[in-house]
Amino acid sequence: MSALEPSQVKELLNKNWMTHDAMWFFHCMQKLGMDETNQLNLAAVRSMAQIEAKRLAQALGLESISSPEDLRRFVEGTFSVAKADFMDFTYEFLPDGSLRMNMGECFAHQGMQRLGVLDAYRCGIYLRVDTWLSTLGVKYEAGPAFEGCLKQQQGECSRTYHFNW
Repeated sequence: MSALEPSQVKELLNKNWMTHDAMWFFHCMQKLGMDETNQLNLAAVRSMAQIEAKRLAQALGLESISSPEDLRRFVEGTFSVAKADFMDFTYEFLPDGSLRMNMGECFAHQGMQRLGVLDAYRCGIYLRVDTWLSTLGVKYEAGPAFEGCLKQQQGECSRTYHFNW
């Protein structure tokens, strides 16, 4: 048996993590109901993302994020770790320095649709990004504001972050 390439290890670890996340959500939903599961999931995302942001910033050699260059380094470095090939999303820095994120075929949307709970689902994907930024002291405004699933509400899932340096 041959060793896995680093990219294969990253993909496998991300798939396993997302499977754990989905199974945790499913079992909580069965036992506690959708409202309680949404609350627990969002609390878990927020708590995890606070720790994750600090670890990633440290791993990337960033003591703080105080400029657009620092932010770009953090975002690119973070997504090089946290984004797997199966995750259909893109991000881009716009000419004005804003960050635009676009979800294509969202794995969370697909999973909640399969479970039949999409109308009640409160997505935590952008909460993860929001928490990274807040934890690292980055001042921003993001839109659109939403509660639930953007793709379900608007037919597409994209969000723009404007930064206040």
